Amino acid sequence: MAARTRLEVGAVDAGARLDQFLTTHLEGVSRSQIQRLIRDGHVSLSAGDPKASLAVTTDLVVEVDVPPPLPATPGAEDLPLAILHNDVDIVVINKPAGMVVHPAAGHATGTLVNALLHHVTGLSGIGGSERPGIVHRLDRGTSGVMVVAKHDRAHRALSAQFHDRLVGKEYLALVWHAPQVGLHIDDPLGRDPNHRQRMSGRAKRGRTALTDVIDVEVLRGVSLVRVSIGTGRTHQIRVHLSEHGFPLVGDALYGGVHKRLPTHLAAVARLTRPFLHAARLSFAHPSDGRMMTFEAPLPPDLHRVITALRHTAARA
Repeated sequence: MAARTRLEVGAVDAGARLDQFLTTHLEGVSRSQIQRLIRDGHVSLSAGDPKASLAVTTDLVVEVDVPPPLPATPGAEDLPLAILHNDVDIVVINKPAGMVVHPAAGHATGTLVNALLHHVTGLSGIGGSERPGIVHRLDRGTSGVMVVAKHDRAHRALSAQFHDRLVGKEYLALVWHAPQVGLHIDDPLGRDPNHRQRMSGRAKRGRTALTDVIDVEVLRGVSLVRVSIGTGRTHQIRVHLSEHGFPLVGDALYGGVHKRLPTHLAAVARLTRPFLHAARLSFAHPSDGRMMTFEAPLPPDLHRVITALRHTAARA
């Protein structure tokens, strides 16, 4: 039986498309799924005809009937997967760089979901048939800690923690120049109006995004920084640091690739991805509420770069 959700449009969301509004306020439901729900008559309004492109207005009441989750259908694949923790409710993994989290256009196989279906028994279905168990995501080029739900109750509990900003998320990033410890960035993010593949703080209707620099190791022109994020917007760390003058080394999309490098920074030419790693994740266990923290060390490709940079800096 479908679960009905009632939402009222506030002033901050006025003018947004109906599908965008619902994607923002319904955890774990993608925009394409929202559009399908609208087409299939599962969305009703207190006034007007529910269309994906409709601009919502203040005080408009939107009711959504979310059908029961579908069973997971992607195929299981015997792909290498580092499992940090596994119990009846959750599995915590160290995602390798280069692996897409779930099947999507151009990535029907070889994803984290395909690997999980091979290594793990039981995954929640709230994310839909293409995203079983997936509560949060990391970019394809980002490595590090992720938690996955093994049933719907765990999925709902974890999603609520992410939504309420109760999850501790720390990343290690190598950036150009040297930001100050304590740098707090509170710039809403949305799709770049001039470049659809990029996110930007210049978007007309950005969503709240919070980033804090909590540690800095200066390495002659670049710095290894530890960053804590209170939200999890697409490309958040990459955009925030770049727009404040500290682009991630190796990040071609946001200005972090330099063609000419001084000799002491030659090691960064080895990077084939943005230097970004989800190093630490803390949350309350969805079953008994105990706080859990998981860490993943830098993978070999990033560790080699840092080791070389530290060696060069020590000789200066």
